[in-house]
Amino acid sequence: MSSKIIERALRGEFALIAELGVNFMDFTERLGLTPVEAAKDMVEKAAQAGVHCVKFQAYKPESIVLRDTPVYWETSGGPLTQYESLKEIGNLALDEFAEIARFCESMGIEFLVTPFCTQSTDYLDQFVQCYKTASADLTNHPLLSHIAKKKKPVIMSTGASSVEEIREAVSVIRAYNSSPLVLMHCVLEYPATEDHANLRKITALRREFPELIIGYSDHVIPDKDYTVLKTAYALGAVLIEKHYTYDKTIPENDHEHAMDPDDAIKIIAQISRMESILGSAELIPMHCEAEARTHARRSIVSAVHIEIGTVITREMLDFKRPGTGLSPALVDEVAGMTAVCNIPEDTVLTHDMLESTNLII
Repeated sequence: MSSKIIERALRGEFALIAELGVNFMDFTERLGLTPVEAAKDMVEKAAQAGVHCVKFQAYKPESIVLRDTPVYWETSGGPLTQYESLKEIGNLALDEFAEIARFCESMGIEFLVTPFCTQSTDYLDQFVQCYKTASADLTNHPLLSHIAKKKKPVIMSTGASSVEEIREAVSVIRAYNSSPLVLMHCVLEYPATEDHANLRKITALRREFPELIIGYSDHVIPDKDYTVLKTAYALGAVLIEKHYTYDKTIPENDHEHAMDPDDAIKIIAQISRMESILGSAELIPMHCEAEARTHARRSIVSAVHIEIGTVITREMLDFKRPGTGLSPALVDEVAGMTAVCNIPEDTVLTHDMLESTNLII
């Protein structure tokens, strides 16, 4: 089975990824649900909102961080180390992810996961159509290599990385994997302020990696118009990932800068409108311009009465609307031709009025 979000991206169509991360864990007590039930509830509402994909994170604290490593995200007096914070939040077991993956399939929404170790990569391979890698693991070449060897598309976040580091990571993936590769612009700040969004990096990534798909992973607190997300899309980010919650007032984890189901509905609607406004990049006249193209453009017309048999000179010609006759672009070919009929003054010239031996149209 292929990845629907990658297929959309390859067609240049927008896809929205709802990053559940571990936000669902904060709703277990509030909703009186188990972690799996809370995750499924969020998946169901994301699907109902039209979200294309939901993403989880598969990790064990002891496998990714030393116990005294400080947190780098905003907290409100909680644990001061990453290990304590991740332990306190909790997460799903691998077999529970499998249950959620099957539920996603039943809901018609793509299941995606960021694996933080080779074990979770191997186990979840049977359930994912592509992989997502975290910005923090962009230089973790052993993990990137292991993921790349699965031969599936990879979505790679690039937060806090230099272009050299990104190039190296791309090379690691490409050494084993020729499937579609997405680079996600990301600012590794939780939450990120609007003036830190640095969306021109999307343009830079498109310039540096023209053969790759470019997306955006957002950590900015959304405004009512979703300006940051719409700007990212307009700059060429066809995949957009945003944290997902039911309650943006929760101070911990990734709730403050997340979207809720109502936001997701509005984001999809507004970017759909933008897709309509932006249209096609094909450099051809639009169908709606056909009448204007005919009647606003000019034709070569006779500036004087031209008798049959007259060799036409440039002084006998003028250029007026409509554009139903010979184009002014052909004036040098028309001058020197012979009239094969009487041509009254102010008449649109057509091919059948002229000797056409040397006429190129």
